[in-house]
Amino acid sequence: MSYTLFLLLLTLVHSTFSSLAPTDRAALESIRDSLTDMPGSAFFSSWDFTVPDPCSSFSGLTCSSSLGRVTGLSLGPNLSGSLSPSISNLTHLTQLILYPGSVTGPLPPRFDSLPLLRVISLTRNRLTGPIPVSLSSLSSLHTLDLSYNQLSGSLPPFLTTLPQLKVLVLASNHFSNNLNPVSSPLFHLDLKLNQISGELPPAFPITLRYLSLSGNSMQGTINALEPLTELIYIDLSMNQFTGAIPNSLFSPTISTMFLQRNNFTSIATSIAPALLPQGSIVDLSHNSISGDLPPALAGAEALFLNNNRLTGDIPEEYVKSLINGTTKQLFLQHNYFTRFPWNSGLQLPDSVSLCLSYNCMETDPVVGLSTCPIEVAPLLSRPASQCSRFYNHSSTG
Repeated sequence: MSYTLFLLLLTLVHSTFSSLAPTDRAALESIRDSLTDMPGSAFFSSWDFTVPDPCSSFSGLTCSSSLGRVTGLSLGPNLSGSLSPSISNLTHLTQLILYPGSVTGPLPPRFDSLPLLRVISLTRNRLTGPIPVSLSSLSSLHTLDLSYNQLSGSLPPFLTTLPQLKVLVLASNHFSNNLNPVSSPLFHLDLKLNQISGELPPAFPITLRYLSLSGNSMQGTINALEPLTELIYIDLSMNQFTGAIPNSLFSPTISTMFLQRNNFTSIATSIAPALLPQGSIVDLSHNSISGDLPPALAGAEALFLNNNRLTGDIPEEYVKSLINGTTKQLFLQHNYFTRFPWNSGLQLPDSVSLCLSYNCMETDPVVGLSTCPIEVAPLLSRPASQCSRFYNHSSTG
């Protein structure tokens, strides 16, 4: 074999393994036609279809060199237009990403032709319409993030049954109806800022570590969360949940707990001391929580219990936690506390914020008001008549 013929064969072999399959090239051309760079963006400047091998030069493209097929597509940021249905012709895709921009229109309809997909992230655009039923066929899907769009419709039941799904983020859309039973092995579930109603499903996967359902219209108790020993972050704020906050939620694992602006009526009183992890944030404000304040919550770095119906003496553990710097924010205003065990010789660290206003006790104004939020009315104590009525005593004026 001559040297010239050898080079020719080598070139033919190389072009065979580096060129893109015609179906994928056609799909990319359609995708390019349906999207536009916004002012200041140059994402598509590298998409020159005259080159022999788009895989080696197109931004956002990952290919299998042996197959000549697109395996990863990352579009943007700062694109407008719509997502071409031809995306469904990239049948070897394992990852589909659309970065923030102004892309409108529906999701691609034929996810059933993309069986290898493991990651779908189409976040912070203006996508509309429902989630296609075809997405139910993605048995290998690990991550689905459609957050901060304008998607709508009922939450499809299949979403929480996909066998490999670990991360589901649908925050800030217009999804409605109830949350379906969850059997997927999720560790991250974020459905905040939608229009979801109804009660919590009876069970969640024990693997769950992050749960956000805030800003919906959900109701009922949250007892279904009691078995979740792996939870680190929980946000159920701005719903209509009721009943007691389960004892199990106050654990060494949960470092962030946002339960504010609901209708909870009590805190578990049997919380073991020192269960809250160092640096934890607990916000139970704007509920209807009554009864005494459990000493164990004094371990939180930031604790918000304002605007409830808590009564009795504030335990000394809270003063100690403020003085030693464990607690840096303690908001107890707008309750019915009768005593804060403060020694006038003590001094709050500069890093501490404490608010005790509008309770049923005599308190040093410097301690009780000086670090209250600006929106708190400058009234140190409730009117005596309010406190008397609340404690079922006769009014003393």
